[in-house]
Amino acid sequence: MVSGTVSGQETIPIVGGTGALGFSLALRFAAAGRPVAIGSRDAARAEEAAGRVREQVPGAQVEGLENAEAATRGPVVFLAVPFRAQSETLTNLKEALTEGQVLVDSTVPLAAAVSGKATRLLGVPQGSAAQQAQEMVPDGVTVVSALHTVSAATCGKLSAELDEDVLVTGDSKEAKARVGELIELIPGLRAVDAGRLEVARLVEGLTPLLISVNIRHKTHAGIKLTGLPERE
Repeated sequence: MVSGTVSGQETIPIVGGTGALGFSLALRFAAAGRPVAIGSRDAARAEEAAGRVREQVPGAQVEGLENAEAATRGPVVFLAVPFRAQSETLTNLKEALTEGQVLVDSTVPLAAAVSGKATRLLGVPQGSAAQQAQEMVPDGVTVVSALHTVSAATCGKLSAELDEDVLVTGDSKEAKARVGELIELIPGLRAVDAGRLEVARLVEGLTPLLISVNIRHKTHAGIKLTGLPERE
């Protein structure tokens, strides 16, 4: 059962919300005025992270919970865990995720997960980490893939300005639109529909490319597409 509407707004759950990307999203969503549920394997760590968000965003409606409990707090759940933890985390969420929910997967199968280079990608039998997630979630849960190219270091600083695109893939246009609306709560991010979930393998591959670029140029570059039509 999904719960957690606060002040008429749906809570945004972030599984793995104590990690770099997860915490940065929690911080940005809280700054946008949305209630947030930070999940972690350790509820105490989650609450500590929630406290850090409240310190930076006075009045923020944010709570720290164990991952499975956090996942029940809202209809669109963000999954922000390393590839090595994705399978175990999703297994532990099988009783928490329910039909109608959307899972936003930002996992990248970097070779660093098996002590390899962060500039290399591991092969995933399903085609991508996102497709693996779709195979593992309960029936009726829709996986949308996004946020692979957003720098956690930049996103995690409220004073830092973002100006980049977020490629969103998935097999449901409605789910992608819902996720896009949430992503664009963060100033400077533009959600771009990049196609079906099978395209996620290409988007996930942009992460090691950006890592290589950022190492070489000592920066936190993102992705920006040109030539897209203006929105009405």
